[in-house]
Amino acid sequence: MGGQSITESRGGRLGGAVYILPNLITTGNLFFGFFSIIKSMNGQFGWASVAIFLAAIFDVLDGRVARLTKGTSEFGVQYDSLCDCVSFGVAPAFLMYQYGLLELGRIGWVACFMFMACGALRLARFNVLSSIGKASGDFTGLPIPMAAITVASFISLMVDLDQRHALDNLMDLQFISILLNPDFRKMFLVVMGPILALLMVSNIIYKSHKFLKFKSVKPFQLLVLFVMVISLVAYAPEVVGFVLIFLYVLTGPIAWAIGWTKLTSEDEIFAAPSVDEDQ
Repeated sequence: MGGQSITESRGGRLGGAVYILPNLITTGNLFFGFFSIIKSMNGQFGWASVAIFLAAIFDVLDGRVARLTKGTSEFGVQYDSLCDCVSFGVAPAFLMYQYGLLELGRIGWVACFMFMACGALRLARFNVLSSIGKASGDFTGLPIPMAAITVASFISLMVDLDQRHALDNLMDLQFISILLNPDFRKMFLVVMGPILALLMVSNIIYKSHKFLKFKSVKPFQLLVLFVMVISLVAYAPEVVGFVLIFLYVLTGPIAWAIGWTKLTSEDEIFAAPSVDEDQ
């Protein structure tokens, strides 16, 4: 009844479209997560990594559109989490397994399962904290899209290195030869997967994009900064992307180790839901 009155007050069909649009964008997130799994199965790991990036873009857009159109709903919140579990939990775990951990047997799929399971736990905790009004501001634990993008950016970088190596378009450096070593890639993934999993369910604080303040920066200086960043990314997107994302992953543990942030409490997530006696 309450939802119907809100829709009618917004003008019939237009009100319904306001709620459908964010969920359509969320479906785009789900589509690219599924697309990534298909491409991983076919051994097209570059496309599988790109699909996870596209899913992350749609994940950002659906929330922005919902807030701008004032079309947020409980259905949208739950649907978004389910889609995130596929796109940023199942898809990157499957990508890791197919790309480098398949040959490791049990230890390989266990590492991937840890990533997927901790991603689901991270989403469940976020939903509960949101329902009690404690999920605003900074993030508790590494956000699951960032964990997924970390996996995708590493594999995208490795695919790019393989292509450049095939064309003899690489410098003869020691660390390049290490990155080209299949055993190094397997060990990196089998270690990175569980570490990202633990960071997702940790109580370490990660800064939200909202902490970026550009008010003190002049518009022209900001424009120059954006041009430089875009140029750097355009020159070497795989390298720059992985470095920036990996640095963000490190910011949480480093800030906590230095003492800039403190661990948060999560006792409220297992509290029994309140029941209205009149119901």
